[in-house]
Amino acid sequence: MKIAIVGYGKMGKIIADIAEKRGHEIVARLTETPTKENLNNPDVAIEFTNPEVAFNNIKSCLENKVPVICGTTGWLDQKPEIEKIASENNTAFLYGSNFSLGVNLFFALNEKLSDLMKNFKEYHVQLEEIHHTHKKDAPSGTAISLAEGIIKNDQRFDAWKLDETKENQLGIVAIREDEVPGTHSVFYRSEVDEIEIKHTAFSRDGFALGAVIAAEWIQGKTGNFSMKDVLGL
Repeated sequence: MKIAIVGYGKMGKIIADIAEKRGHEIVARLTETPTKENLNNPDVAIEFTNPEVAFNNIKSCLENKVPVICGTTGWLDQKPEIEKIASENNTAFLYGSNFSLGVNLFFALNEKLSDLMKNFKEYHVQLEEIHHTHKKDAPSGTAISLAEGIIKNDQRFDAWKLDETKENQLGIVAIREDEVPGTHSVFYRSEVDEIEIKHTAFSRDGFALGAVIAAEWIQGKTGNFSMKDVLGL
């Protein structure tokens, strides 16, 4: 494939390296807004930037008929509009709050556990995420996905919130520490015990590989997708 990297920071460079090792060609390494000219006619664009510019980056790619794999979090209030643009332009859009294979299995495990625990009201639910100090959004997109998986199954909650769980709001504690790729934990605590599931990333390589695999998968497709579609979960 010919791939445009939109956002050539730490993640963009790892993605480019992995993509080239898998036989793909990087035709653009962008640190500015993509245009028809600087995209250089790719088969797909992989977008990892920041919440302030993600919407315009994705919109520009889609309007130029370029499928987009997006791993930027913190802008999801505009996601329905992006999905509409993808459909109108007969192209494809895939958003992942986390592209790691392990995390996507963790999402499925989280939903299974929340379904098991929904009737045991003596257990208090809490989420925690730890990331590097350079991460601009809090809570992480991965933590939000975990919260949404719990809310879907547990009628005690109708929304998530940053900080401790309170009444019908499922809490997410966000911690920032130096050079932590990402750790996510879900706790079920009672007065007598605790159940915990946890995912710890050792590097960014797993996220980058998943994004490239998603880019390979989306070829020839139209519509809006997620990593569940890619992995058949």
